[in-house]
Amino acid sequence: MSFSSSRRWFQPLTALLMSAGALSSASAQAVDPAVKNAAEARPVLLELFTSQGCSSCPPADAVLRELSGRSDVLALGFHVDYWDYLGWVDPFASPVFTARQHGYAQRRGFQVYTPQLVIDGQSAMVGSRRGQAEDEILSAARRKLTAPAAISREGQMVKLSLGKTAEAGAIGDIWLISFDRELATTIRSGENGGKRIVYPNVVRSIRKLGDWSNEPLELNEILKSDERGERLALVVQERGGRVWAVAATPASAN
Repeated sequence: MSFSSSRRWFQPLTALLMSAGALSSASAQAVDPAVKNAAEARPVLLELFTSQGCSSCPPADAVLRELSGRSDVLALGFHVDYWDYLGWVDPFASPVFTARQHGYAQRRGFQVYTPQLVIDGQSAMVGSRRGQAEDEILSAARRKLTAPAAISREGQMVKLSLGKTAEAGAIGDIWLISFDRELATTIRSGENGGKRIVYPNVVRSIRKLGDWSNEPLELNEILKSDERGERLALVVQERGGRVWAVAATPASAN
């Protein structure tokens, strides 16, 4: 469903995985062992920009739900608000998520539409195309850049750890994302009126914590009132979209 149409969507890095041994001994001492062990295994970041007011979105939501069970990806649903005028206000939508999608469009030359799946900050496709999504995930896994990272939570306290890569000049913004594993809505009006849809990994908030300049870093944060998702994710990403680090709390975390 394109931004200019209320009915239809538009059709629209050699792997550089760094082992823990690539860290200097000084850096290794500064980084939590769990962070080092997670370096090579970091998942590919999937971001589905979707809306309950978009008639083309339910198939893409179903694909994201299937992908969300995989350990090699972190699949997140960002609900945008620009279809709310069609007769149904998406309760999970936020202008912040819309702004994130528009940021990708501006930096990467993407069109703005739903359902749009952005893969590791680099490529975009129609989110309902499962076969193409599998191919794009495989390609992203082969070329992905990796900085060791970990995130843990105890109540409202969050600990985030980042390591260092051998890639000179690596920089990025540090993002804290909260999301719910599963949320369901019975949609009473609008293009999807009468449907009950179960949504996976629904993003509830995203907040920039600071900047990363390829140095070991540990942060301790207290969750804000709007960061109410049952799970948390740490994403480090260049402003051009390139992703360096992805980590998430386990599904059983409180």
